[in-house]
Amino acid sequence: MTDSLAPHPLSIPNYRYLWFSRLASMFALYALLLILGWQAYNLAREDMGVGASAGILGLLGLLQFVPLFILTPLTGWVADHLDRRWVARTVLAVQSLIALLLALLTATDHITLNWIYGVAVLLGVCRAFLGPAVSSLAPNLVPKASLPRAIALSTIAWQVGVIAGPGLAGPFYKIDPALPYFLCATLYALATIAVFLIGPVPRSKIDRSRGPLRQVLDGMAYVWSNKLVLGAITLDLFVMFLAGATAMIPVFARDILGAGEIGLSLLAASPAVGAMIVATIFSFAPLSKNVGNLMLGAMVVFGLGTIGFGLSKVLWLSMLCLAICGAADMFGVYVRGSLIQLHTPDDRRGRVSAVSQMTISASNELGDALTGGLAVLVGPVAAIVGGGVAAIAVTGLWSRIFPQLGAAKTFDPPAVDKSADKSHGGV
Repeated sequence: MTDSLAPHPLSIPNYRYLWFSRLASMFALYALLLILGWQAYNLAREDMGVGASAGILGLLGLLQFVPLFILTPLTGWVADHLDRRWVARTVLAVQSLIALLLALLTATDHITLNWIYGVAVLLGVCRAFLGPAVSSLAPNLVPKASLPRAIALSTIAWQVGVIAGPGLAGPFYKIDPALPYFLCATLYALATIAVFLIGPVPRSKIDRSRGPLRQVLDGMAYVWSNKLVLGAITLDLFVMFLAGATAMIPVFARDILGAGEIGLSLLAASPAVGAMIVATIFSFAPLSKNVGNLMLGAMVVFGLGTIGFGLSKVLWLSMLCLAICGAADMFGVYVRGSLIQLHTPDDRRGRVSAVSQMTISASNELGDALTGGLAVLVGPVAAIVGGGVAAIAVTGLWSRIFPQLGAAKTFDPPAVDKSADKSHGGV
């Protein structure tokens, strides 16, 4: 079946429920993270200076990353051996309770930094389990030919959450500080209900002859042995780690562009707008040819956009450069996600998705820390421009180290991969 003849993912009820769940949960997540950070910063400023209080925000990101890093082997195994629907239902329900707890603590004026630290760790644990389960569930709900379009639609839901969640959280917080958390609790509850509506999902046969530890190691070994999957995951890791421009948006908005709070909001939304445009295009016209080289080209464009942002002195140009970065990143996410999902046997998809999620989180949170540290040493402009140059260099290097990336002309695995999948019980 060709992509043009494949059913649209939203015509499939089970996928519609999953898509709505992702939309609601992403909206809730980014609204919750914004208000959580805002409360943490304001509480810290009661006793600390600006610099130390800003460091609290970095600590919140680290507290979320550490449990994800530690739990990655376990969460991937869980997604491969338990019903992925029940994993998602449980985690989303817990997140709804977390949001409700924050609402009650805020409403009763009992919110403290210690509570916020604890919630950050819990959110990291929840995200560690939810990501592999949801990302590996989608290929079980749609035909293989429809999967690239489904990935694009899933990313649209994510980017809508990135834009709309923080956009509504601020005004709601101004009305009542507890209101955004009540909204998040409701959205997480709706997301949970949506996953409960997903019917039985076909799964490949699970090999239970090996112990859990050996199965965890098998998943990691598969990532290492499949050079296409390894190259796609590590390319994203190093490019985003080196070229993390978003961490410096407040610095550029205030001290370089002189754009104030309005400019801050516009700059923060620009990458998501670019990503939304590309994701929308791919949801209607899926990419099908020369996908590997196009992904490599997108990473070069990402580096160029980062350099342009670092050098720009006017708001509109900075917004355009960030939108280009978001569009290029979305291009890479789309191709990389499709390649990983289609080239990974279903019985290992959860473990591979967990590794992918861990590297993405590492590139984001740790990349922000790297950019911030370089900004202290060489200044924010040099840090951003240098990161963009490094991202382009890494892309060129990866095209040589992993020729499988450029050789991927379509999303379909080669015949040898398909036979290997069947020998392991894959689809």
